[in-house]
Amino acid sequence: MGEWDSWLGRNEMREDRLDEALARRWLATFDLQAGADTTMPQGIHFCLCTPDAATSALGEDGHPARSDNPDSFMPPIPMPRRMWASSDITFLSPIWTGARIDRISRIASISEKDGSSGKLAFVEVEHVTTCENVEAVHEKQTLVYRDAAPADAALVPPATGENTFDPAGWDAHREVAPDPRLLFRYSALTFNTHRIHYDTPYARNIERYRGLVVHGPLTASLLLQLAASRFGDNRLASFSFRGLSPAIAGEPLHLVMRGDGDAIELGAFAADGRQVTKAKAALA
Repeated sequence: MGEWDSWLGRNEMREDRLDEALARRWLATFDLQAGADTTMPQGIHFCLCTPDAATSALGEDGHPARSDNPDSFMPPIPMPRRMWASSDITFLSPIWTGARIDRISRIASISEKDGSSGKLAFVEVEHVTTCENVEAVHEKQTLVYRDAAPADAALVPPATGENTFDPAGWDAHREVAPDPRLLFRYSALTFNTHRIHYDTPYARNIERYRGLVVHGPLTASLLLQLAASRFGDNRLASFSFRGLSPAIAGEPLHLVMRGDGDAIELGAFAADGRQVTKAKAALA
């Protein structure tokens, strides 16, 4: 038996409504125009049924504090640094403005291993999101917890090198530079108070990042929009992404895609070619 096995299978239920105001704010955040109907683009589910812990219940990093309370959904893993490592998503039906949204989340697995930077703990959470009682999105999300960074640890990622990213060989390419304003808006949309996304002194001095960190699901949403620009909205049947290296706010980020059908490859790269996110997708 593992230390946190009693958390396996634990469920959490949340409900929400995708009202017109939230839909407008989401579209404005990404400089997108509303479609001809009320159907929203894929990626909107990241902003629905979000955690709503009271301010007094937040930990030092801004996440809801973890405890061994029997009512606590997440296990009380003591490692202080948390990161959204990856997601494997299946899109079943669209989500539209005005709809009631429900989400059931379940702790699927908890594991530990030793990494190059120390001990790591992985928590897999399965989410089932419904739109007006119709299953819309299945997602398996992997969270990773790490020990505190030494005060003298080198800042990550390393400073951008002299190499230049070459988009040759990719079918689609878009260069963006997510800045603190975009990060702030996305944090607000997702009610995400993790300080690495808005508190530069904390990000640098405590978690030892070189600057503000771009949210993993924000990068994923930009890749979903790249796919939509070629194939159309709500055309993907599946999409998975994995974070390989932090993206830093204000720095160029190259979004790329190639392939078709059930073999679509996507990625996000820093200006010097360092890969930030690896992703794949398949059309419905």
